[in-house]
Order: sequence, then structure tokens, then C-alpha cells
Amino acid sequence: MANTELIMPKMGESIIEATILNWVKNVGDSVEEDETILEIATDKVDSDIPSPVAGIIKEILFEKDTVVPVGTVIAIIATEGGEVSPAEDTNSTPEVQEDKIEDTSAAIEDTVSQAATSLTPVITQEVKSGESRFYSPLVKSIAKQEGISQAELDAIPGSGAKGRVTKHDIKDYLAQRSNVSNMPKVAATPPTVAQSSIASKSASPTQHIASSGEDEIIQMDRMRKLIADHMVMSKHTSPHVTSFIEADVTNIVNWRNKIKGTFQKEYGEKITFTPIFMEAVAKAIRDFPMINVSVKDNQIIVKKNINIGMATALPSGNLIVPVIKNADYLSLAGLTKSVNDLANRARGNKLKPEDIQDGTFTLTNVGTFGNVMGTPIINQPQVAILAVGAIRKKPAVVETEFGDLIAVRQMMFCSLSYDHRVVDGFLGGSFLRRIGDYLEAFDPERML
Repeated sequence: MANTELIMPKMGESIIEATILNWVKNVGDSVEEDETILEIATDKVDSDIPSPVAGIIKEILFEKDTVVPVGTVIAIIATEGGEVSPAEDTNSTPEVQEDKIEDTSAAIEDTVSQAATSLTPVITQEVKSGESRFYSPLVKSIAKQEGISQAELDAIPGSGAKGRVTKHDIKDYLAQRSNVSNMPKVAATPPTVAQSSIASKSASPTQHIASSGEDEIIQMDRMRKLIADHMVMSKHTSPHVTSFIEADVTNIVNWRNKIKGTFQKEYGEKITFTPIFMEAVAKAIRDFPMINVSVKDNQIIVKKNINIGMATALPSGNLIVPVIKNADYLSLAGLTKSVNDLANRARGNKLKPEDIQDGTFTLTNVGTFGNVMGTPIINQPQVAILAVGAIRKKPAVVETEFGDLIAVRQMMFCSLSYDHRVVDGFLGGSFLRRIGDYLEAFDPERML
């Protein structure tokens, strides 16, 4: 018999871990190639994981509801033929498995640390690992940036495996240290050994926030935590600038009201304003391709495909961004079908990993909440995001052959947040104005 390792797969470019929801197969069960073994969940989607080979489930390494880093071995499948290699020996101790998990976690944190270290000057002082304690590259990087000595690092309580100091441990320690440094100065007396011991035991790694007995405390779910981290990272990464225009979308509103019944009969889809906005965005991106880029170090990567993500609110209150691939090649009917399909599957938690990958630009409709405008945060690694507000009837000046008139028009604010590292005001403002021009030039006699 030979052993095959089942690896936790990477379910997207920004996914670093997944939660095991359910084991469909148990130890000793036979499994066919491509047959589902377990169900997992990420912050984006739920997925079934198939078997890469036919065989028998020999060992399951993680229990249900465990959060596992991508690239980690989660099960062993015994197959016919071959010899069991020492690395695949199922008599390996739990310590070996924990070391393998720590190595994977360290690799993941190393990737994250590259972004962190690029945002702040690197302190040249080297932080060496203690003799008996493991420190991940990310923790070492933070220690360098904050000037934490090795002795100070060794004293930080760790909540990770084997007492390992995690990113959250060192961040909590820094917050606590900052609070202490901001306290009023008192006469300095050297602490005794007993005092130091008591202080280290009584020090809390978390910051205390005053609350009354009537306050309700709600724990963030994993998706909300990851969204929060992603938003903070985006603001740290990109200097945000936001430009605004107001567009007259009367022709679009009148056209949709006129054809929506016929459109649904002919295509079997309800047409909303979103695909019409996406059509205008795709045209404007073709006119200004330097909006459709990402940044890597000192390089600008120009994306040839126009893949537009649409921010979609979930019933849980969280947000997800499914992506319409090659949006500039789709007709209005095709965009409508794609928009409706992705929105319905997002709300039903049925999106696939590929549905949320490879976006190059994002559109968010804050008008669905009754808001007239917004200043959205860029969806990294993209460099721009468009927000469209609520459409409202307003008096506006209309130019006619008989002179200017004041008329009731359907008006909408559009706001574009962009990364000022690579998108200057001329490019960002011109691109946004071009979107408005396409919206205002919409043909009210357009055929389906």
C-alpha cells in the first residue's frame, strides 16, 4: 500500500486558511477519485474537497470546525501498490504534526510580512530567535519595526501552539506598552524581583474598554475579522483620493421603465441598473487602461482582462465581491444574466472560489441603501473602486435649442476612490467623467 497526502487547497489568491465544516468520509471508508471527502468554508465561499486518488481513508489529522492553513496535510489516503515512505508513516507523533503546521503558518505569515515591511522603514537591528522558542518571520518583522529587544520579546506571553507568540500577541503587547508609556511619570524606583513577577502575571494582553452592564458584546465572526483586516491593510497600502461627479441618468431610468417587462419575457431576467453601470465602466476602462492595473513593489502591472467585481451585501451583514470576467465582451443581456446569477448565488452561499478571483476593478452601489454618495475603500490589489449613489429627481438646467431650461431630471452622484501612488487626479478625474458621459449619452430608443 502507498499513502497519498490530502492537502488543504488554496481557494483564492487572498485565502490563507479554511475551516473544516464536515468530514463526508471517515477513517476506513473507501473513496473513489474525485469523490467528495470533506466540506470546508473560507471567509468567501463553502466548497467540497474531492479525493485526488481512489483508496481508503487511513487517517484524518484535523477534527470538524478546525481552522487549517492552506497547504497543510489534512488526511492520509491509502492506495494500492508502492511502499509507504518514512515521511508518510502514520505513527508520527503529534509534535511532528504540530511542527508541520507551524512551518506552514510561518510561511503564510512571511507572505503577509512582506506587505507589512514595505509600509514602514526597516530597523537594521537584527532580532534573533531565542534558543528554545520559535518566532515567525512576521513576529520578527514587527519586533524590528517597533524596536523590541530579544529579552523583551522572550517575555511576551504567547497564545499560539507551544506558547508561540502570534501577531495578535505582539500587537496587544505594543498597545499595552503604549498605554503605559503615556501614563504620567512617577519617581522611578527599581522594581524588585517579586514586583516584576507580580506585574508580569497581572499584565493583561488586551486593552480594557469601559462598558456598562447594559452593553451587549458581540464576537466578530471570521468573515468580519478578515474584512476588517483587509480594509485596514488597504488604507495602509494605498493613499486614497476620492473624486465626485453628478450624472443625469434620466434616459437610463426612462428606458428601463419602458423595456423591463419585455426584457424579462425575452431573456428570463429582471434588468436592474447595475449591468447598465457596468457597461459604462467597461467602456471607460477601455478608454483609460491605466485604471485597470495593480502595483507590485515598484512595478505597475497593466491587466489586459477587464474583470469587474460587484460588492454584494450578504444576509449576515458581511460583504462579498463576486467578479464578472471579461465584462467588456458581454452584451447588456449577458451582463444582466451574470449580475443576477452571481448576486443570487452570493446570497445563497453558493459561490465557487473562481467566482471571487481575478477582479481588476470594483463597483459598489451605495444607492441600494438610500445613500446619495460614498467614499469606498479600494479592494486590494486593485487601484480604484466606483460607488454609485441613489437616483433622485432633482431640478436641473437642461440645454435646448431654445435656450436653457430648468426641468425635473433623474440625477445620481458617482464617486471614485483611487490609489494616488499610480493614479493621479487627471487620470482619476478623467476616467470618472468618462463614465458619466457614457451614462448621460445612453440612447433612450435603444433596442434590446
